Amino acid sequence: MNGNGVSRVHGNGLHEASEFYYEAVEGAHNPGGLLLSPAAFINPAQYASVLEGRFKQLQDEREAVQKKTFTKWVNSHLARVTCRVGDLYSDLRDGRNLLRLLEVLSGEILPKPTKGRMRIHCLENVDKALQFLKEQKVHLENMGSHDIVDGNHRLTLGLVWTIILRFQIQDISVETEDNKEKKSAKDALLLWCQMKTAGYPNVNVHNFTTSWRDGLAFNAIVHKHRPDLLDFESLKKCNAHYNLQNAFNLAEKELGLTKLLDPEDVNVDQPDEKSIITYVATYYHYFSKMKALAVEGKRIGKVLDHAMEAERLVEKYESLASELLQWIEQTIVTLNDRQLANSLSGVQNQLQSFNSYRTVEKPPKFTEKGNLEVLLFTIQSKLRANNQKVYTPREGRLISDINKAWERLEKAEHERELALRTELIRQEKLEQLAARFDRKAAMRETWLSENQRLVSQDNFGLELAAVEAAVRKHEAIETDIVAYSGRVQAVDAVAAELAAERYHDIKRIAARQHNVARLWDFLRQMVAARRERLLLNLELQKVFQDLLYLMDWMEEMKGRLQSQDLGRHLAGVEDLLQLHELVEADIAVQAERVRAVSASALRFCNPGKEYRPCDPQLVSERVAKLEQSYEALCELAAARRARLEESRRLWRFLWEVGEAEAWVREQQHLLASADTGRDLTGALRLLNKHTALRGEMSGRLGPLKLTLEQGQQLVAEGHPGASQASARAAELQAQWERLEALAEERAQRLAQAASLYQFQADANDMEAWLVDALRLVSSPELGHDEFSTQALARQHRALEEEIRSHRPTLDALREQAAALPPTLSRTPEVQGRVPTLERHYEELQARAGERARALEAALALYTMLSEAGACGLWVEEKEQWLNGLALPERLEDLEVVQQRFETLEPEMNTLAAQITAVNDIAEQLLKANPPGKDRIVNTQEQLNHRWQQFRRLADGKKAALTSALSIQNYHLECTETQAWMREKTKVIESTQGLGNDLAGVLALQRKLAGTERDLEAIAARVGELTREANALAAGHPAQAVAINARLREVQTGWEDLRATMRRREESLGEARRLQDFLRSLDDFQAWLGRTQTAVASEEGPATLPEAEALLAQHAALRGEVERAQSEYSRLRALGEEVTRDQADPQCLFLRQRLEALGTGWEELGRMWESRQGRLAQAHGFQGFLRDARQAEGVLSSQEYVLSHTEMPGTLQAADAAIKKLEDFMSTMDANGERIHGLLEAGRQLVSEGNIHADKIREKADSIERRHKKNQDAAQQFLGRLRDNREQQHFLQDCHELKLWIDEKMLTAQDVSYDEARNLHTKWQKHQAFMAELAANKDWLDKVDKAVGQITPWAVCSLPILIFESCRPWFLVSHPAVPQESRTDKALYLLSKYPYRTWYVLNSLRGTAGSTKRHFPFLKGMMVGTKGDQCAFKCFHSFSKYLLGATISKALY
Repeated sequence: MNGNGVSRVHGNGLHEASEFYYEAVEGAHNPGGLLLSPAAFINPAQYASVLEGRFKQLQDEREAVQKKTFTKWVNSHLARVTCRVGDLYSDLRDGRNLLRLLEVLSGEILPKPTKGRMRIHCLENVDKALQFLKEQKVHLENMGSHDIVDGNHRLTLGLVWTIILRFQIQDISVETEDNKEKKSAKDALLLWCQMKTAGYPNVNVHNFTTSWRDGLAFNAIVHKHRPDLLDFESLKKCNAHYNLQNAFNLAEKELGLTKLLDPEDVNVDQPDEKSIITYVATYYHYFSKMKALAVEGKRIGKVLDHAMEAERLVEKYESLASELLQWIEQTIVTLNDRQLANSLSGVQNQLQSFNSYRTVEKPPKFTEKGNLEVLLFTIQSKLRANNQKVYTPREGRLISDINKAWERLEKAEHERELALRTELIRQEKLEQLAARFDRKAAMRETWLSENQRLVSQDNFGLELAAVEAAVRKHEAIETDIVAYSGRVQAVDAVAAELAAERYHDIKRIAARQHNVARLWDFLRQMVAARRERLLLNLELQKVFQDLLYLMDWMEEMKGRLQSQDLGRHLAGVEDLLQLHELVEADIAVQAERVRAVSASALRFCNPGKEYRPCDPQLVSERVAKLEQSYEALCELAAARRARLEESRRLWRFLWEVGEAEAWVREQQHLLASADTGRDLTGALRLLNKHTALRGEMSGRLGPLKLTLEQGQQLVAEGHPGASQASARAAELQAQWERLEALAEERAQRLAQAASLYQFQADANDMEAWLVDALRLVSSPELGHDEFSTQALARQHRALEEEIRSHRPTLDALREQAAALPPTLSRTPEVQGRVPTLERHYEELQARAGERARALEAALALYTMLSEAGACGLWVEEKEQWLNGLALPERLEDLEVVQQRFETLEPEMNTLAAQITAVNDIAEQLLKANPPGKDRIVNTQEQLNHRWQQFRRLADGKKAALTSALSIQNYHLECTETQAWMREKTKVIESTQGLGNDLAGVLALQRKLAGTERDLEAIAARVGELTREANALAAGHPAQAVAINARLREVQTGWEDLRATMRRREESLGEARRLQDFLRSLDDFQAWLGRTQTAVASEEGPATLPEAEALLAQHAALRGEVERAQSEYSRLRALGEEVTRDQADPQCLFLRQRLEALGTGWEELGRMWESRQGRLAQAHGFQGFLRDARQAEGVLSSQEYVLSHTEMPGTLQAADAAIKKLEDFMSTMDANGERIHGLLEAGRQLVSEGNIHADKIREKADSIERRHKKNQDAAQQFLGRLRDNREQQHFLQDCHELKLWIDEKMLTAQDVSYDEARNLHTKWQKHQAFMAELAANKDWLDKVDKAVGQITPWAVCSLPILIFESCRPWFLVSHPAVPQESRTDKALYLLSKYPYRTWYVLNSLRGTAGSTKRHFPFLKGMMVGTKGDQCAFKCFHSFSKYLLGATISKALY
């Protein structure tokens, strides 16, 4: 069920039922051409409200029309059973009328309705009706019987519409000639209406709504089938009500069709589609039945002429069938004989006889069988054509019986052929096998004898190459023998096959097979023995070859190790050492090979072997010589390495000295430069470079000293190059000392230059600032009120602060000038610069002071007046309150009054400060003797007088209140303090017996938690009470005794409590330290638990700001954890010390707590890292979602624009629409780059393994699909707009052409040429007229050519008026040509201009004889124009209308 409460219908061609019903309310989207623009309303809400109201109104109007139409339709069918419904909604609720309606429509008997009027009875009846519809394969989605019983209007209308579709509209179908597919019921009914109304003026049926409003379509359908009932030409399009009333009355009175509609139901802006479909369907069924009755009488003809011929053919069939069956049975008996010859020649003779039967005897019989089938088919076809009983041969003579007998014949034939060929093949095979066995056995015996002779020879050779050649030869022999085993087995297989087939000479075959097997086994044994001997010889020769190779290699190495070349420089020595390392590595590698070769050679000296390929003494001598050579080679390698190491030491020292000397010379050249820079920046840059150089010198000094020490060591050891090393070291030492002196001089020059440039820059800055400051302090502006003066004062104070801050700068300049060298300080630009700046600075200070005083005076005056007025108002208000205040007697009331006085006191202090400020301001103003001196004095005196009066009044009231309240509070505080001390004494005394072990300490911790802090608070309280008691006693002498007595009680209790606490502390000793540790441990564990809870939070951000906030909060937690690291380390260390060497259960428990603390600390770090990763991924995901929402908004706006752009109706509108769409597509391309960037970011998040990868991928795919869809839709819409522009251009040309043709038609239809007057003048006018026609012929050709360039869909949508415009052209061109001749001319024009189809068909209409005469030519021309699909379709549709369906069908 959809949102409107309408069920959808499926099955039996009703797949568009839901579409039909939805169209009932589609007019509400644009009802009657009504345009509701959002711009016409104040806001979107008002627009939506108006649109919703209009939509509801139209729905109600359509529902009323449907109800009336469906009620009349139901009554028209219930009239057959003398029933009627008055209200469709209420009369169908009980289900009785619904069951009767379905019985009438279906012609079936439905279950009887349940008696009774209760709701349950109604539900049961409606259920029966709905169940019947389901059995008719009508699917009612989300519709129940309760909806109908409850009288749901829309569902009731939907149910009736479903019944109409199923029983009245479903069977409507029209098969078109150009498309053999079946159309839907709605389309078929629409096509039927178009076919019936084609050719009627002012009738254009293209839907079931607006096309029927004027009533001409209804009258056209009636006139098409019954032209005698009305005069269609007399009807006018403007008189719609009369047309509708006329058609409905004629259909009701003359045709008997119920009047389902009234004129006012149709003559509206948007008629109801389903109501019109229902009514038009009654026309269709009525006229279809009328046509069927006319056709039935033509089907009774042509059956009697064939009766006698059929009887004759039946007798002929019976005779031929009997003869054929007899021959088949005899042949089957012959073929089933299996007595075959037992020789090859006998079997061949029998097969030749069988082949003769198949080629000579069988073919004629097969032809007779086929003729029988044709004969029977001919008989039955003739009888069926005459509607006679079909002839069936008697049992045994049926075609199936003949076919079965023929199949048995072919089966016997096949079995006979198979038996003969099988036996023939078997005999031939046995002979071939025997010959092949003899041939193979002879070949195998010869080959085996030759190979036995070859294998018996042992000529292996005395060298490795000869032995390897012998091995390869032997392997080839073995390979040949192994490959030959298959051939020997083939001999055995042939012999076995001959034995299985019972060959007659099988004994000779078996004896020869045994001889071949014996020779084969002996050859294999000889080959195995020869291979063992050959492998021993090969192994010995390989050992000798390795021995020889190792000896040669050792001789080569000895020559290289005895070389005297020790290198001429460091790189050469390094290369020689690397080469020597390779030689040593090679020697070490060869050691294992020497041992392996020796072991392999000594194996051949074993006396226990029978076969010896060589003398053992020769092997032992060669092994001993190999070992001696290897030992000598190792000694030579060690000696050469020692010499190379000494040479490398000398050359390394010389190389390092050379490098150091080159660097020193380069730096000396740089330090000798006199450049000190042109300004401060240059001097500082050179100074930084020099500092870097000094750093580099410091870094090189260490390696330099090491190099010199190496030279001294070479000299001390007496190395051959000691003299050269000593000289180079002394030279390097001298160059280094010169370099240090140059560096010191360069540093001094650069420092002096930098100081000079720095002084000049600072002096310039100071001078510029002094000029700006003097300009500011010289301003005469002092403000016009307090606010403006305060603003100027703030600015001036900032300026003064800036002036004071520049005093150190000026002093620094003086110091810089004094610190310069004498040569620089005496220069003119340095010597007089500082005094000048100091003079300007003093002038600035003086002017700043003057302006400050002027501003203060102006501000003081404005401030005093304002503050004095505010203070007077406050004093007046508070005096009224104090005068009416009376002190209460109860403590609670006193406290209330005290609270009010406590509030008053800060206000008074504030006011006092304000009054003091006012007096100060006034005094200062009076000292300056201002013009308004009297006003200032009066204001000051009045304010001070009122303030003194108020102070005296407030002090008196406050003193009385304080006196009464202080005594009451003192006694109350004493009582509370004594109770507090008693409670703490009990707590301390309850800890006796604890603290002797760790368990006691833990219990003591729980008991004394917070006691010490409470004692400090009690001590402070006792001190306060003492001071308060002294003050009260002095202020209230009458109550001093009672006050002091209560104080002594409190002090006594406090001393007792302190004594108890001291005794307990002395008894605890070391327990305090343990107690502090446990308290700290508890606090840290509590903090750790809270932090883990915060870190373990699974809260995920829902927006990007939330993600950023969570990341910041998580980073703050990290800082807190890092700050707690030191406390954690302290607790772990202290805990280890406390629990060391302790075995009591409490210590074990404490140790477990420490371990749990460590585990929790490590877990906290892991949890923080894990949540950091999740939050980072969530942050990336939220950022992607934010960008995705923006992209979706862009895509939605694009989709809205593309779906709400209408096709323009004029050429100018088409051009404007194309330009607008191109601009829109440019914007789409710009947004596309952002979307591609978003998609790339999403793919990056997915590739990084984001936890929301599935959502990101889904969102990215959705955006990508929508973006691609919008691009495709924009391109398609642009193509349609361009096609529409071509169509509009073409329509404009056609319209202009038609106007011109209509104008010329008046001239062509002029018949005044029959008169004899002025014939010559008329002839000249006619010649001019024809010339004008010929001149405008190109215009028509241009239009025709333009049609060919328009796309097919645009051509098919062109109005028929454009095609009609071609017909007057021909009539104008040939006004005097007879009708039949015009037909010939029209056919010629059609072959030349295929798109002018409408004119040709109009010319042919009404000339049936001419159409028949030109039928072959038309058919050939249509075949020729099928390549042009548009012309072909237009020709097809219009010819079917103009020539009639029968002629058009024959034409196609």
